[in-house]
Amino acid sequence: MHNEIVIEWKHIGKDVTNTCERCGETGFAVIRAVEEIRPVLEKVGIEVRIIETVLPDEGIEESNNILFNGTPLEDLIEGMTVTATACASCACITGQDDVECRAIEYEGELHEAIPAELIHRVILKLVAEMNGPDEPCCSECGCGAPLIEDDATRGRVRQSSRVRRS
Repeated sequence: MHNEIVIEWKHIGKDVTNTCERCGETGFAVIRAVEEIRPVLEKVGIEVRIIETVLPDEGIEESNNILFNGTPLEDLIEGMTVTATACASCACITGQDDVECRAIEYEGELHEAIPAELIHRVILKLVAEMNGPDEPCCSECGCGAPLIEDDATRGRVRQSSRVRRS
């Protein structure tokens, strides 16, 4: 069995260094989160691939968006909502006045740039779903997330030889 997590980062602009400030921070958070957790996931046979989708200026509503295997971040973390806030950086890129860019609200905090911690959380949730409910999990809650110990995950998971390998 081949296990893969595809992370698609959508933004306006040209690339990670030529986009709005918050989208750029989100893009770097995606890259950082994947670099931190990739060695851990490879140990359990899971590959992570990043796709960068540059949107036209008219696609601003979809900008600063992360999809995991085609599913938006906000659909994978309970209690997360999407909002939009004024973004001067997007206004400069698009040449429009009063432009709003996507942001998320989670646990009472507004995140204009999506932090690596939330990206880690979704990756671990997907790994748990790939492993199934019969696999040991990081907190003995039965979620199925593999037991892996690594600095990148700050001790949230630790390795077990019982984890299913592809």
